[in-house]
Amino acid sequence: MPDLYRTIVRPLVTEKSSAQYGALLEYTFEVHPNATKPEIRAAIEQLFGVQVVTVRTMVQRARLRTKGKTSGRRPAWKKALVRLREGDSIPVFEG
Repeated sequence: MPDLYRTIVRPLVTEKSSAQYGALLEYTFEVHPNATKPEIRAAIEQLFGVQVVTVRTMVQRARLRTKGKTSGRRPAWKKALVRLREGDSIPVFEG
């Protein structure tokens, strides 16, 4: 498995994930497709210095894209929804 900087690919800051943060205090990340829940938990705890309560993961399926006469597929990717301990926060999502 890749190191913790490759486990977490990027934070997902969208309208839906911002609403989820406001309602449930859950953060959304794109993670490495082979990352497991314990690896995701350890990476977030080490990178941001917070305590993770739960990790939920899902695989977003590949989508067909068409441009002109050619068509191709966007790759499948893995998303992690992370809930932190009460009082902890990640500054990337604040603001």
